[in-house]
Amino acid sequence: MPEPVRPAAPIRVIQRLRDSTNAHDIDGIVSCFASGYRNETPAHPARGFVGNDRVRRNWTQILAAIPDVSTKIVSCLADGDTVWSEWEHQGTRPDGSVHLMRGVIIFTVREGRIVAARFFLEPVDEATDGIDAAVRRQIRPEAS
Repeated sequence: MPEPVRPAAPIRVIQRLRDSTNAHDIDGIVSCFASGYRNETPAHPARGFVGNDRVRRNWTQILAAIPDVSTKIVSCLADGDTVWSEWEHQGTRPDGSVHLMRGVIIFTVREGRIVAARFFLEPVDEATDGIDAAVRRQIRPEAS
């Protein structure tokens, strides 16, 4: 029987991020990121930021507002220091509504820390309109 394949070092950092998040360990979360960490959010450029101090502020707010938040890595693949990962975040907001986000985060990992990410994680839209309405909104937003 072949020996089990061990995850590459960059993937272990991403798994540590998931585990620290699920443990609600803010110091563990922040320790996954380099001090000069750069976050890009291509679909929302104004949301980008630099620094793991901002990671701490963001996650402190999230953990306070969604005390049962949990994360899952749906899929993950490393190519050198780049890790492509698909995530799901879920929990319950104080008003009882569901917090559910899904999407992709492309991380760059160097020397055991995340130095950059391209963030494509978005709230799940449970709207009942189908693909036709979505395409119409993309090509003729004024018709929606």
